[in-house]
Amino acid sequence: MAEPSVTNAVSGGGWLQRRFKLYQRQTSVKIECLAGITGFLAAAYLLVVIPGLLAVGGIDKGAALTGTIIVLVAGSLLMAFYANLPFMVGPGIGGSVLVGITLAGDGITWPVGLGIACWSGILFFLLTILGLREVVTRSIPQSIKLGLTASIGIFVALLGFRNAGLVTANVKTHALGLGDFTAPGALIALLGLLIAIGLQARRVPGAILWAILLATLAGLPFNITHLPAEWISLPHSLTPLIGKVDLLGALNIAFLPFLFIFFASEFFSTMGTTLAVGGEAGLLDEHGNMKNINRPFVVDSIAAALGPIFGIPAATALIESAAAAEAGGKTGLTALTAAVMFLLMLLLTPIALMIPKEATAPALILIGLNMFSGLRKVDLSNFTEGLPVLMMVMATLISNSFGTGIAAGLLFYVAIKVVAGKAREVPVSLYVLAIPLVYYFATLTHH
Repeated sequence: MAEPSVTNAVSGGGWLQRRFKLYQRQTSVKIECLAGITGFLAAAYLLVVIPGLLAVGGIDKGAALTGTIIVLVAGSLLMAFYANLPFMVGPGIGGSVLVGITLAGDGITWPVGLGIACWSGILFFLLTILGLREVVTRSIPQSIKLGLTASIGIFVALLGFRNAGLVTANVKTHALGLGDFTAPGALIALLGLLIAIGLQARRVPGAILWAILLATLAGLPFNITHLPAEWISLPHSLTPLIGKVDLLGALNIAFLPFLFIFFASEFFSTMGTTLAVGGEAGLLDEHGNMKNINRPFVVDSIAAALGPIFGIPAATALIESAAAAEAGGKTGLTALTAAVMFLLMLLLTPIALMIPKEATAPALILIGLNMFSGLRKVDLSNFTEGLPVLMMVMATLISNSFGTGIAAGLLFYVAIKVVAGKAREVPVSLYVLAIPLVYYFATLTHH
């Protein structure tokens, strides 16, 4: 039974209440809209990062910004109305790095790179329609599902620490080290983190949202937050990108390893995000499964297939959706709100770009650390169940990719069960999955 305050708020929702089933999920229009704005602010940095990464590979930066917004809006709207889930959908950093930096470094042009990404999306869509993605997801061991939130949590938290300047990566050794805690950006991030913790401890609604806004304001005197010269700007033209995807050129058999890297990393990233954020939103059953999970899979596969047409590769359910779930988002109204906010950015891009990454870093740090609570449910006393989970978390940290981390966790699970004499406990489907996973890591280490 819903609490009176929630019930009253929902009852006034009218069409929104009926369309998004707010009452059934114990939420309200106010909570969902607040969660959507929080998710938008947590993901707004992508409007800077994605075009910047793609520009390294030769893609027009202005056009990439417009394309990023269009994909974010279209994907999130589709998730809102088709799947009724609080997931934002947009370009992932991993796919953008692959097209803008990795492939470009190997002499592969960005139109061909977009073609490879498009074929990966089409393959996604076919497997989703056939129901194979759901079969794989349901065959994932319970311990791995329980540990997914911790694995993704360490990725999100590390992203936050790096955005805050509290953690740096040594260029020569690639090792992580402590940043300058006295730098203005780090101080702003720490202030935002303390504000978020203080507000959450007092159960203030929209604690993370308030922390982001207050940290943004605090950044003004430190020259971390820069007020835009103009508040309204017309969107850049998509002409440099529309129709430039090279589907035929991408069919070269030499590009098969890249196609598989695209496919495998996005497959496990999407699966992990869906289950982890779904768990944060209370949408999983006692076995760690989500009802109608094929719906979000259909949405992200469509976005992944159509995104390259607008010059944007590897659209997926964004891990930043965890910020929206943490703020109380449980339905598609959260995704709809975020989509509206991103749509406004077509004209108000300077406002979104004004929010420094140091201001959103506390949200990522706090959300990521909170996701470690999933480890409490894992039976760590049974090393054949607990060790693969810990390996998964470590692989995520080392590779800086939760998609790779999940893939490593599954492979370790099969290997550990076999050498421990418990091969019969492994589902046949996981043995089949282990074969392409070995190939995935073989190709990954060579690229």
